[in-house]
Amino acid sequence: MATYNMVIALPTADRSRAHAFALALGLETPGELADDGVPEPLRVRLNEHASVMYVPTGGFGWITNGRTTAEPTTSECLLSLQVSTTSEVDDLVGHVDAAGGRVVSAPQQKTWGYTGTFTDPDGHLWEAIVSAI
Repeated sequence: MATYNMVIALPTADRSRAHAFALALGLETPGELADDGVPEPLRVRLNEHASVMYVPTGGFGWITNGRTTAEPTTSECLLSLQVSTTSEVDDLVGHVDAAGGRVVSAPQQKTWGYTGTFTDPDGHLWEAIVSAI
């Protein structure tokens, strides 16, 4: 069976803002810096097999053959960052507002785990979770 690295591409209206958000959450953004001081491409490494690629909104249509992107207040998916401790959830969610995102639900214990949800500056929905499963 083949194995693949996962790259999730998300549109961004502002590369610098998306880059600052990732760094504020302590995520790695490897790569050579472009003229704007942001790695090109802007890849946010989640682990050795998964990353998020922020693509400028104007260029996103090249990838999707012109298909429109979701409005910032809608969500087609939830990006979950599975962490080891509740304090890691609290820490991640605690940095969101200062990083330009918005907390959607404060960290709390649910039946499926300890979780908090938030958006990045472009409105993409993220979750930090210690799974109970």
